[in-house]
This record gives sequence, C-alpha cells and structure tokens, in this order.
Amino acid sequence: MNKIFKSVLLIACLSLSMQFEAKAQQTIIPDISYLFLEKLIATAKQNYPKIKQYEIAKEIAEINIKREKLNWLDPIAVSYVSVPNKTINFIDPQFFSGYQFGINVNVGTFMQKPLNIKKTKADLRFMVEESKEYALSLEAEVKVRYFAYIQQLNNVKLFTSSLQDAEGLLNDLKVRYERGEVTFGIYSEGLISFSNISKSKIESEAAFLIAKARLEELIITKIEDIK
Repeated sequence: MNKIFKSVLLIACLSLSMQFEAKAQQTIIPDISYLFLEKLIATAKQNYPKIKQYEIAKEIAEINIKREKLNWLDPIAVSYVSVPNKTINFIDPQFFSGYQFGINVNVGTFMQKPLNIKKTKADLRFMVEESKEYALSLEAEVKVRYFAYIQQLNNVKLFTSSLQDAEGLLNDLKVRYERGEVTFGIYSEGLISFSNISKSKIESEAAFLIAKARLEELIITKIEDIK
C-alpha cells in the first residue's frame, strides 16, 4: 500500500508541475514589444502590394489632373485654306487670295473642362482617403497577427518546459518501475501523460509556425530580418 501511495503521489507531482508552469504563463503582455510591432507595421506599409497599388493609383490620378489642365485647347480647332493669287476657279470663285484661317470652338467640350478638372481632383481625394482607410486596416491586422504570434510562441515555450519536467519525472518513474516500486499500470499512465504533453508540444509548434507565416504574409519578409 505504501508503494502504491508513492506512485500516486509521483503522478500528482507531475500534474502539479504542469499546472505551475501554466500559472507562470498567465499573461503574454511582458513579451510584447511595441517598438518591434511598430517596425512590423512600417515594414508592412512599405512592402505590401495593395499599398503599392494605391500609390500607383494616386500617381495616375495626379497625371489625369495635369492632363486635364493642359488640354484646355482641345475644344479649339484651327484651320486654314491656301488660295493662290493667280488661280481662277470658275466653279468655286474666291473673292480672297492667299491664306485664309479659321477657328472652330466646341462650346460644349470647352464648358465641360472645369467639371473634368474638378472630377479628377475629386478622384484623387477619394483615392487618398481610401488608401488611408486601407492603411489603418492593414495596421490593425498586423497587430492581431503579431499578438497571435506571441501567444503561440509562449505556448511553445510552455509545452517545451513542461515536457522537460515531465521527462525528468517519467525517468524517475521508470527507475521506480524497474525497481518494482510501482506497477506497470502506474508506469503506463506516466507514459501516456508524457505522450500527451509531447503531442501538445508538437501541436503548439505547428500553430506557432502558422501564426508566423500569417504575420510574414503581411510584412513580405522574414520576421528574423526585422531589426
């Protein structure tokens, strides 16, 4: 009976050790670096393709404004007719000789010019505000993915530490089993507990790698390259 009590006590210590580690990691706030987060946000705004697309769209809008301002003479058409002095045309007699010039003005197109310029300026303002909105959304998404990245990183640390402690306790339990101090059932339970912790560690590592990849998707570079 005393040996069984010791075995149960050993397994209880294993469970208590895991609970202690979990309590020690109740918060991830101390591991969050807001300076590093700002670097991530700045990198995302610099590298993310959608941001670059907005910059190109703004350049196009600015070019359209300049083009509309320079095209004030488009509605005006200048023409001329050359009539030689010594040519006599009995079918279409001309009363004037030499060069004759004419100016045609498309009044409708000319009146629309100010409206076209106003529209292109409005398009530019809309593009600027839309790009600002997207930049805010991108910044928020970087923060969310960074916090998830830190969370998963801490989970990996937690299960790594717990697995090391569990391995030490399992080795001690194995020695006791070989000495005949605990039954195979007790030792088997220890193996199952160790296996569960190992599985949880692998799952936490996979979740961490996914969180890392999702964050790097926004900054278009490796996290390790952010200094």
